[in-house]
Amino acid sequence: MAKVFVTYKIPDMGLNLLKEKFEVIINPYDRLLTKDELIKAASNFDALITMLADTIDKDVLESGKDRLKIVANYAVGYNNIDFEKAKELGIYVTNTPGVLTETTADLAWALMLAISRRIVESDAFTRSGKFEGWKPELFLGNDVYGKILGIIGFGNIGQAVARRAIGFNMKVYYYQRHKVAPEIEKSLHATYLSLEEVLTKSDFISLHVPLTKETYHLIDNKRLSLIKKTAYLINTARGPVIDEKALCQKLKNNEIAGAALDVYENEPIICEDLFKLNNVILTPHIGSASYETRSKMSLMVAKDVIQSLNGEKPDHLVWEKN
Repeated sequence: MAKVFVTYKIPDMGLNLLKEKFEVIINPYDRLLTKDELIKAASNFDALITMLADTIDKDVLESGKDRLKIVANYAVGYNNIDFEKAKELGIYVTNTPGVLTETTADLAWALMLAISRRIVESDAFTRSGKFEGWKPELFLGNDVYGKILGIIGFGNIGQAVARRAIGFNMKVYYYQRHKVAPEIEKSLHATYLSLEEVLTKSDFISLHVPLTKETYHLIDNKRLSLIKKTAYLINTARGPVIDEKALCQKLKNNEIAGAALDVYENEPIICEDLFKLNNVILTPHIGSASYETRSKMSLMVAKDVIQSLNGEKPDHLVWEKN
């Protein structure tokens, strides 16, 4: 019987499907595995189900070259895997695209509303017993309705965020390497601008690009300086897209109104200065964290594993995206 190793417990829907067909072993620890543990797993199992925080480098993959058939990443991203090495060794690499689009867009909007209306600050204030009644200038924030939304990265998630902006009567500017089709722009009331123009003109800036060599520190100190002092930056994409230290400095100096971050440059380590600031919201990488979406993701990786171990090409093969 083929053996499947899961590097961190995932929802039962996918696991139960796998257990019907294979021997399934789940990481028993409430922590990420070490590199040595990943190497051992790769050499002793036919399939690995991995998390975005697992570094599946050439050493891990080399250890599995005689047995490992697939690395199924429980995430839409796969920058944690040396997929070129995997391809060279004939090991499938898959991810979970599409399924988390609407859930992540929901979170981007939740963060946008929370940071602009100071929800987290006012919740802490109320819980601490400081609320003494309504006051004219208590926790004044900024409206979202009717403002300008800049979206950097206009794929499925970026477009889902833009679709929600229609209900808020927002003007939408977007940037990515290529313009989308005119009919998509029209349906989403979106206008293509350069990156610099989006940063300069927007009241809210939401990031939705993948992490690549080109997008690493895409939002660096120079580009952060283009953002209006009254604007907010939201990141539900990948942490290293922003130069986190530069962002800390801008927020400390009130050169940007605020930021809401779900991802960080060196996860799980976060720039300490961010913890001290009231004009930032920090969430623990929960972009896809709904019961419905995480369960669907577990089914996707399970089905890809089943296909590969049955000698079939899995549906969500990363090789075909590059």
